[in-house]
Amino acid sequence: MSELKVYNSYTRQKEVFTPITPGHVGMYVCGPTVSGESHLGHARPYITFDVIFRYLTHLGYKVRYVRNITDAGHFEEEGREAEDKISKKAVLEKLEPMELVQKYTNLFHWAMAQFNTIPPSIEPTATGHIVEQIEMIKKIIEAGYAYEVNGSVYFDVNKYAASHDYGKLSGRVIDDLLETTRELEGQEEKRDRADFALWKNAAPEHIMRWQSPWGVGFPGWHIECSAMATKYLGAQFDIHGGGMDLLFPHHESEIAQSTICNHTAPVRYWIHNNMITINGRKMGKSYNNQIKLTEMFSGDHPLLEKAYHPMVIRFFILQTHYRSTLDFSNEALIAAEKGLKRLWDAYENLAKIDTGKAGEVAADKELETKVKNLLAELPAFMNDDFGTARVLANLFELVPVINSLKDGIIDSAALSKQTIDLLKSAMKAYVEDILGLKGISEADNETLRGVMQLLIDIRKEAKGKKDFVTSDKIRNELTRLGISLKDEKGGEMSWSIE
Repeated sequence: MSELKVYNSYTRQKEVFTPITPGHVGMYVCGPTVSGESHLGHARPYITFDVIFRYLTHLGYKVRYVRNITDAGHFEEEGREAEDKISKKAVLEKLEPMELVQKYTNLFHWAMAQFNTIPPSIEPTATGHIVEQIEMIKKIIEAGYAYEVNGSVYFDVNKYAASHDYGKLSGRVIDDLLETTRELEGQEEKRDRADFALWKNAAPEHIMRWQSPWGVGFPGWHIECSAMATKYLGAQFDIHGGGMDLLFPHHESEIAQSTICNHTAPVRYWIHNNMITINGRKMGKSYNNQIKLTEMFSGDHPLLEKAYHPMVIRFFILQTHYRSTLDFSNEALIAAEKGLKRLWDAYENLAKIDTGKAGEVAADKELETKVKNLLAELPAFMNDDFGTARVLANLFELVPVINSLKDGIIDSAALSKQTIDLLKSAMKAYVEDILGLKGISEADNETLRGVMQLLIDIRKEAKGKKDFVTSDKIRNELTRLGISLKDEKGGEMSWSIE
């Protein structure tokens, strides 16, 4: 089996993945700022790193997956609006800040459950780790790389850059940073415009505030993740993930402050997913094209032609490599919906294949070789920087083979029992366990399944009494409603939504 290789954003090349502690992986992913609802762009990193989490577990690693909740105001600068997002939104919604945080944290968890993502091992909150952040800032000041002005503390970027490789992750240099730094309140108190806040003095009207050695204030954005990652994963850990939009300033700043505090580079492998665009344009408030996840699920947005099942969105995201730009359109989502249904139907058909005729030797050597080769490539593709798109392409090549075996077009004796068993176990591992896919219709609707079973029982009873009028009426009416009813061997019946 090939070795797992991951693309390291820091070195800009694929590298063989070797964890710090054999058999164990520490992974930190930047979580949501819970000042509002998550949108379509937020779905990509959490689905991407869910698959990475699943695959590392599949390989036998014991993974500690840490994903934070940013609920401490989220002070932003360097080209971003300098504001306390949590407090501002709390005032608008007439809620206590932590009431608002709880509301949107619950909504985020609900959306992640719809996507069938596995919860992280640890989900720390920024407000729950103020002490750790203060202690980390103290160490940075003691080391001479931060300074206090008027109750705020800033990281000295120029001093750090003089002896460290600052800007390597994002590919930026100090001159670039100055050009992209906007004139914001409090800039004049910094020694240099490139410096970033570790702790910010709280104005009297600021709602979320904590006591510190420098006065009452709140933490900067970047220090939150450094403190929580250090606490739960150590001074150095294996993987740090997030969207490419976090390369600068967030992750660049994390590297600087963690390196000074812990005397080592914090992360072995930086992994970043690319963005989702909408009709070729980046999502953003200025373009009025952000689609909330609840709107995706309900279809209640001007850019949507219909509602899309969470599994369709998950499948759509996994059809493209995580480092490539993914363009959203209704046409692409509708195609993904059809593709997922085709794959899932074949996956369910696989369980219905009669293997009674399958023996030790395959009757069709060419088909046997084809199936084995397609299956053998699945781990190779995943080991090549988590290539979910290529995995899905191979699975779709297996779909007509599975359907033909199930329908008797290809005799089950064509493949050896060993290969059929291998096919079943591989489809289970990749479709469900690694890609995390589920059915989108009857598999999710217990009521519909109950109604369909009742109709099947009534139709069986009608056929037993030779009441073909009733039997045909049930089948024809279901066909009219888009539900296909099929008579199987032994008097059994199966159904599917067309």
